[in-house]
Amino acid sequence: MKLIGEHKARKGLIRVEIDEEGGIAKKVIITGDFFIYPEDIVQELENSLEGRNLSELENVVESFFSVRHDIEMPYLNIEDFKIAIRKALEAYKWEEK
Repeated sequence: MKLIGEHKARKGLIRVEIDEEGGIAKKVIITGDFFIYPEDIVQELENSLEGRNLSELENVVESFFSVRHDIEMPYLNIEDFKIAIRKALEAYKWEEK
């Protein structure tokens, strides 16, 4: 099932697409109109989320950013990414019922 969550942060939109199978994030794509440096950090974050249980995704985001002190993301914070994931997961929880 494809799960999509969007969050309008203070400066930009974050869109998260999760291809889920059996409660596991098989593929994660993060896009939007936000600035983040280094540019490849988004791909690294996607890779760290893939293969994880959906219930772990927010914690993975928190852990990922806690060890990376070289990231610049003006007007964005970790919570913005977590909110986009949470919105995608809301669709999953609704579909489960």
